[in-house]
Amino acid sequence: MTAKHIAWFRFKDGVSEDRIDEHMQAVRTLATLVPVVSSIDCGRSYTDRAGGLTHCIIVTLPDRASLPLYLEHPTHVPIAEALVNDIADLRVMDLDLG
Repeated sequence: MTAKHIAWFRFKDGVSEDRIDEHMQAVRTLATLVPVVSSIDCGRSYTDRAGGLTHCIIVTLPDRASLPLYLEHPTHVPIAEALVNDIADLRVMDLDLG
């Protein structure tokens, strides 16, 4: 089984490129710091087809039961809180790929 946790978002006006890069790098570190994470992909869209959303994070987990373990992990929480503070618009979807 595999599950995907996907977040699409747009940063608030005025958030610097350096700050955005810091957020993306922090998210990438979760792949090695949170045991239930199989992989993390994240970055900026290179097209304008996402209705104004500009960035995406895709977290691969072994199964749907791992999602709360990821979301509540003490390493994930402060990284997610800092990111959300700089986000203007957010959409999240969680997929169970069986």
